[in-house]
Amino acid sequence: MEYMFTPWRRKYVVDGVAEEGCVFCRLAADESARDRLLETEHWYLCLNAYPYCNGHLMLVSKNHLRWLSELSSAALAEMAPLLARAEAALRQAYDPEGMNMGINFADAGGAGVPGHLHIHLLPRWAGDTNFMTSVAQTRILPESLEQSFDRIEKALAG
Repeated sequence: MEYMFTPWRRKYVVDGVAEEGCVFCRLAADESARDRLLETEHWYLCLNAYPYCNGHLMLVSKNHLRWLSELSSAALAEMAPLLARAEAALRQAYDPEGMNMGINFADAGGAGVPGHLHIHLLPRWAGDTNFMTSVAQTRILPESLEQSFDRIEKALAG
């Protein structure tokens, strides 16, 4: 029998997420957080704490804005080069066959944090879907979040 350990999900699965305020605003304000892979004046790049696959990144606005149209022209100008840099880092770190990038706006659009703009980037491989998500409500991740962070951090530096 094989075991799948996902200790970082315990708080989410057992206790639920009962933190007050916006998780992205807290992360942006926490100067000591090692959760940010990269940051600029208007954005920071981090791993998704509950990823669909290893390397699941999020580019998060430092401002608590809900819509893309609310961004300043300076934030919009920073966004495209950061997305390109994150994509290049994921390609270097994981050698994916493809990639998903998406923004979910508001509750009805599927946003997990509906009031704070963030963009998802996910490396993908042919055949990387399986029955575990549908049947067991479980995701299989071959490396820890710390290993993913280190791998992507190295790719961003290179």
